[in-house]
Amino acid sequence: MPGPELIATLRFDGAGLIPAIAQDWLDGAVLMVAWMNREAIEHTLATGEVHYWSRSRQELWHKGASSGHFQHVRGLRYDCDADVLLLTIEQTGAVACHTGARSCFYEEGAEATAGGPDALPPPADVCTELARVINGRRERPEPGSYTNKLLEGGDNRILKKIGEESAEFVMACKDDDPDAIAGEAADLIFHLQVALAHHGVDWRRVQEVLAERRGAPRRE
Repeated sequence: MPGPELIATLRFDGAGLIPAIAQDWLDGAVLMVAWMNREAIEHTLATGEVHYWSRSRQELWHKGASSGHFQHVRGLRYDCDADVLLLTIEQTGAVACHTGARSCFYEEGAEATAGGPDALPPPADVCTELARVINGRRERPEPGSYTNKLLEGGDNRILKKIGEESAEFVMACKDDDPDAIAGEAADLIFHLQVALAHHGVDWRRVQEVLAERRGAPRRE
């Protein structure tokens, strides 16, 4: 995390404000955009919880103070022009939008919706998007779907495929074929995600475990 000295580097607008993008620390999804001034940045860096500046109320806004949906800072960067901030945050309660949606960016059609918990999720990294598709197949089976055939076969079929794909990945590595290695790795990840979906384990939990292991003591 940078220190408060970075404030001198930033380019604020005529009102003393700078836009701040809040991005999920695990899947990279954009959750919201708000404004910060010097005071908001100072409070954010000092407390580790995001503070914004409310233009409508003309006051400091501690995100989550009233809703409980706090944003804990994992990282802070600014762009090449130093006039936009990118906050990498851990969102309490998985709700960033005032409507109750995970992200403020849930609209894609011509007509606005009400948002809320059932709103369209924000775009995320490709593995997260894949997990969403697989879970969608589990909840809404489609005729002829390979994913549904695996899920219908249960552990016997799913684990057999994971064993096969693992062996093919090993052989691709032994052959030192970069394209084959990438392809087999993709196949393996897909089948692992099918197994996770079958057992009701969310892909995000895997991301959390990986994140928790960063900086952990080295294993001998």
